[in-house]
Amino acid sequence: MQPVMVDRRLIQHFDWGLLLLTVIICTMGLLSLHSAVSAGLDGADRSFFLKQMVWYGAGFVTIGFVMVVDYRNIDRWSYIIYGGIIVMLIGVLGFGKLAGGSRRWLVLGPVSIQPSEMAKLAVIIILARYFSRRVKPQGFSLRELIYPSILILLPFLLIVNQPDLGTGLTVILISGSMTLFVKIERRTFIFLGLLGSIAMPMVWFFLKEYQQQRILTFLNPNRDPLGAGYHIIQSKIAIGSGMMLGKGFLKGTQNTLSFLPEQHTDFIFSVLAEEWGFIGASMTVLVYLTLVILGLNIAYRCKDPFGTILSFGIVALIFWQTFINLGMVMGLLPVVGMPLPLISYGGSSVITIMICIGMLMNVSMRQFSPD
Repeated sequence: MQPVMVDRRLIQHFDWGLLLLTVIICTMGLLSLHSAVSAGLDGADRSFFLKQMVWYGAGFVTIGFVMVVDYRNIDRWSYIIYGGIIVMLIGVLGFGKLAGGSRRWLVLGPVSIQPSEMAKLAVIIILARYFSRRVKPQGFSLRELIYPSILILLPFLLIVNQPDLGTGLTVILISGSMTLFVKIERRTFIFLGLLGSIAMPMVWFFLKEYQQQRILTFLNPNRDPLGAGYHIIQSKIAIGSGMMLGKGFLKGTQNTLSFLPEQHTDFIFSVLAEEWGFIGASMTVLVYLTLVILGLNIAYRCKDPFGTILSFGIVALIFWQTFINLGMVMGLLPVVGMPLPLISYGGSSVITIMICIGMLMNVSMRQFSPD
């Protein structure tokens, strides 16, 4: 009788709110993508819309699979997951698909996957395992952070060498957020803060020329309005021209006349803001904020350290990826390759975020059982 009881309790604790929020975001993504790929493009490009629908379908199926397996089993598989992603990242550098001057994709038959997207989740899982087994009320010391730092730096360096600085920095931001969440000693925090302040100016000399140009363009987009500054300028025009209520669905001129670059991937929020205006853009931000709050609530209510830290890490991933993308398209941050979760086109990004949603629902469903 006990398995039946457990199954009934899992159903009772099913997080319908989180699922509904995911469906809402995906619906917004399909509407925005349909508009983005319908702007003066041929039928072959409209296939992006159909492919994204397939990825959404696969993503919801993935959520179902992730929910079935008790999230505490992920703790035991953490090193296998982490090791598999590292192997894939090494494989990308060796024989990955070259596109746009970067090697970020592995071609597996008819499907291309981007291991760097999954690497963010792998780092969250491995750090959740490490920190949950060494909970320290007084905080972690510098020596105790050496091992997790190695776990973070290995995928970071592999991702940066693709090159994909945006995703690499996201890995650092997620890891830093998780480290602060589990608490570190005050003297360790001060030391790392000073070290970071000293190292930041030196990072400039290790950046590639196009990365330096992006930072300079961020500081002054008008220095090269037809080159490096084109993306930011056109994006800001699209967002601003939407005004309060927007121009209407499929009526955004920046998008329709193809002035807006990468409108179906990194700059899809600009398409949304132009067509739905300040109201639509604000609602989008509110939906993401609600998702973050729900995730934090799941982490707060969880009864074991691994689930709590895992949930917080997933929330950090969603928050930073959303924050960076919105800041980028509004000209508040330098332009980097960062998709808007569940709205930008891309299979690897969609599946990764769906796995994250599935893990949050998994933790939420099992919050009643600490064992």
